[in-house]
Amino acid sequence: MSEEHAREFLERLYRDLLRVRMVEEEIAARYGEKEMRCPVHLSVGQEGAAVGACAALERDDVILSTHRSHAHYLAKGGDLKAMLAEIYGKEAGCCGGRGGSMHLVDAAAGVLGALPIVGGSIPIGVGAAFTFRNQGSSRVSMVFFGDAAVEEGAFHESVNFAAVHKLPVIFVCENNLYSVFTPYAMRQPQRPITDLAGAHGVKVQSGNGNDVLETYRLAREAVQRARAGEGPTFLELATYRWLEHCGPNYDNDLGYRSQEEFESWRANCPVEQHRRLLGKMGLLSDEQEAALREEILGEINAAFDFAKESPLPDAKTAGDHVYA
Repeated sequence: MSEEHAREFLERLYRDLLRVRMVEEEIAARYGEKEMRCPVHLSVGQEGAAVGACAALERDDVILSTHRSHAHYLAKGGDLKAMLAEIYGKEAGCCGGRGGSMHLVDAAAGVLGALPIVGGSIPIGVGAAFTFRNQGSSRVSMVFFGDAAVEEGAFHESVNFAAVHKLPVIFVCENNLYSVFTPYAMRQPQRPITDLAGAHGVKVQSGNGNDVLETYRLAREAVQRARAGEGPTFLELATYRWLEHCGPNYDNDLGYRSQEEFESWRANCPVEQHRRLLGKMGLLSDEQEAALREEILGEINAAFDFAKESPLPDAKTAGDHVYA
C-alpha cells in the first residue's frame, strides 16, 4: 500500500467510526419520540470491532450479524436510508418494515442478515462459507456474535463443522464482558474464551477491539488465511458497550457494573483513539473534524427525513412472505 493510499485508508477508518457513532447517537436522541417502535440494541463504544473487521473484507464477501447489528451493517456498506426506514417500520426499509432493528439485510453490500436469536446467525455464516468452498469461490464469510453465543450448541457445532471442512469463515466474537446483566465470570469457568474455539482445532487470536487498526490487522490475516484455503479463524475482540443492553440510555445505576469499570473503558473510546492518532500524524485538524461531522450529520438528517416521510407498508401485504 502506497503512503497516499495508507493515509486515505486511515482517514476512511475514522470516517466510518465516526459515522457509526453519530448514527447511533442520533437514534438514541430521537428514540423518545416513539416513532421507532422496535427495540434497539446500540453499539456505542464497540465501533472499532465492526469497522476494523469489515475493513478487511471485499464488497462481495458476506457478513452475518446479531441483535446488535447497526455497526456491522453500516461498516460493511449497508444503505443507511434503508436501515432507518426499517427501524421506523416503513415500506422502504431493508426488510420492508417487517423486521425492525434486529433484522437488517443488504445483499448488494454483502450483509446476508442479522438475527436476534443468540448464536442463530453462526450456522448460516458457516453455510455461506460452505457454499463458497464448493463453488471454488475466493469469497469469505464473517460472522459477528457476542461472548454469550459461545455458550450455545450452534456455536460448537458450527465451529466443528467449519474446522473439519476448512471453510473460509471468520468467527468474530465481540467480547463486551456481559450477557445482558451477567458478567462472563458468572457464566463460565475461569478460562480464556478462545479455549472454547481452539478445542475444535481452529486458529484463534485475541486483540483489542477498541483499536481499529489492531482489529483490522487481525481480521486481514484471518481473511487471507480463509482465501488461501487454510480454514477458519476465531477472533476474540475485547470491547465494551456504553449503553444499556437494549435501549438508548445509560444503565450504570442498576449496579451490575461499576462506574469505575465504565469510565476505564470509556477512556479507551475507539473513535477518540483513532482521532488522536490522525491528529498526531497531521491528518486531522479541528477544521477538518468539524467539516467531517457536518457532512455526516447532513447525511444522517437526510436519512431520518427519508425514513419518517416514507409510507408504511400496505396492510394488505401483511400475509406476504409468511410461512405457515
